[in-house]
Parts: sequence; C-alpha cells; structure tokens
Amino acid sequence: MKGTPFKLKQKLSPKASAAKARRDKAAAMSEWGKKKKRDAQKQDCPKGYDFDHASGKCIPRSKNRAKNSRSGAVKKKYNY
Repeated sequence: MKGTPFKLKQKLSPKASAAKARRDKAAAMSEWGKKKKRDAQKQDCPKGYDFDHASGKCIPRSKNRAKNSRSGAVKKKYNY
C-alpha cells in the first residue's frame, strides 16, 4: 500500500488487509447492511450529508462518521 494517496488509519499487512476487506464486504452485504443502504438512499440527503440511522435524519457526514458507535441500539430498534 505504499504510495497510496489515502492516509491509512490502520497499518495492516497485505494478508490482514485482504481479510478485513472480505469481512467489511460481508458486513455490507448482510441483511442489516442492505437495510441501512435502502434507508439512506430513500432519504436522499444533500451533498456532504449522511443519513444517521440513530436519529433518523440527515446530518453532516463528518459528524455522522465521528459519532458512529457500534452499541447495537440501532439494531435493537429495527429488531436485528
């Protein structure tokens, strides 16, 4: 990954990076991941905004990504 234009937050070996990519893809393609995508696309947020599943509205992308916790509260809300 040397020479990439992105600042990597995790310095993973190629093997670990490939394993993480597979896990992330599997999570995104799960029923829960697909539901989040459908909900976000329905909202049609303005440019620079993301749909926040916890509050149910569009908020600035930086705020949404900074506050994302994986507490499971949202999953419980939708019976996942």
